[in-house]
Amino acid sequence: MKKHLYIISLLVIIFSCKKEDIAFSGDLNFSNDTVMFDTVFASVGSITKTLTVYNNRDYNIITNIQLNGSSAANFRINVDGISESAHENILIPSNDSIFIFVEVTIDPSSNNLPYILTDSIVFYSENYTQSVKLIAWGQDAHFHTANTYGNIINGADTTKFYYHQIDCNEIWSNDKPHVIYGYAIVEPNCQLIINSGTKIYFHSNSGLIVGNPFSSQSGGTLKVNGELDNEVVFQGDRLDSWYENIPGQWDRIWLTPGSFDNEINYAIIKNGSIGIHADTVANNNPTLIIKNSIIKNMSSIGLLGQGAKIKMSNSVISRCGQYTLACNIGGDYTFNHCTFANYWNYTFRSTPSILLNNYYEDVQGNQQIRDLKQAYFGNCIVYGSLTTEISFQENNAGLFEYNFDHSLIKIAEDINTNNSHFNNSIFNIDPFETINISNDDYQLYENSPALNIGSYQISLDNNNMEDILNISRNDPPEAGAYESEY
Repeated sequence: MKKHLYIISLLVIIFSCKKEDIAFSGDLNFSNDTVMFDTVFASVGSITKTLTVYNNRDYNIITNIQLNGSSAANFRINVDGISESAHENILIPSNDSIFIFVEVTIDPSSNNLPYILTDSIVFYSENYTQSVKLIAWGQDAHFHTANTYGNIINGADTTKFYYHQIDCNEIWSNDKPHVIYGYAIVEPNCQLIINSGTKIYFHSNSGLIVGNPFSSQSGGTLKVNGELDNEVVFQGDRLDSWYENIPGQWDRIWLTPGSFDNEINYAIIKNGSIGIHADTVANNNPTLIIKNSIIKNMSSIGLLGQGAKIKMSNSVISRCGQYTLACNIGGDYTFNHCTFANYWNYTFRSTPSILLNNYYEDVQGNQQIRDLKQAYFGNCIVYGSLTTEISFQENNAGLFEYNFDHSLIKIAEDINTNNSHFNNSIFNIDPFETINISNDDYQLYENSPALNIGSYQISLDNNNMEDILNISRNDPPEAGAYESEY
């Protein structure tokens, strides 16, 4: 019961959902809250749809109607036989309706448009301003849009949450980009395989969920099979250059409670809110194994583990508005040859790069123990722009096991490091060059203190004999994801 309450609470926080009936707060009602053109590429690039506008009041309504958005050049509206982007003083008699014909024209061969064109029709009446969204595909791609729904029950209220149900054991190839509008869900006992070179684009507030929060069953698995120089890329769907490094453009990849044996190799995950959110498993299988990957430019957290079991190697997490890594409410975590570098420069950052925690507060404000069984950092770098980049949130009534082994870390000077939690590690010496940091490049310079401080045995034991660029490691190796020529 606690698990389902947790999921429902999280869904309420994360998702902005549609109500079951289209009922707007205002003078007018509409046949749809969104006009979606999802078959543009099945035609010659031009499609017309109809929107019905209802006046269910006992009085006449006069409204001004206009297109409002950056894609107005592609959309057109026809009211009373006149095709214009703006119409004034349109009369809708009491208990009557009008039709608006909406057309979109797209050149399917164009590569200059975004994957999803968005606009809106705005209605300015005497008492209210209302709008209906317009959505069309701007370039050819695999589009994953809502095809089913689940119910979110919150007290006496029931809200339908619409999402795209991914076919069981589906394979995404790199023949065309994949664009997710809303949320796509991998069902329990199914897996999604993503082949190398595949590009996944998320619209605003969209995400990928592994395991169905609306199902009584748990499970679901994600396999990302990228390769060096042919990585799988997860990012927002805005293609203009201004958005290239803007965080917060989409939501997250969420591995729900009970999802296990997820594997990610050679992925680039960037510009979202949370890169990967991994929840607890009910067995000894790992929640996630991630290798040779980069997570960057997250407005909140790079990798969030909630009582999860995660193994990560040869990977970089950088530039996050809160934590690069949060090992929250306990769990079991192993990191080898990873670089955690937080030089966030979009807003003020008050939280360190890494959070280690072994409890949560219930609704009564009482702390409930969730054991941190292990948080092991072997041959790693933890550094950033704050005076300390590690936060220890320990309730001593539970397990709080962590170890930094042959690593370089930035830590508050008043923390005692002369104990078994710190083994052959060095502290508070900057391993990066300023010019590289500005380019989000965390390869090591010639005299970096992270050179040759690693343990070759750690590399050997964890099968990390090559770095993220497939360069063979020295003996002794460098700390972090990159081996150096120096």
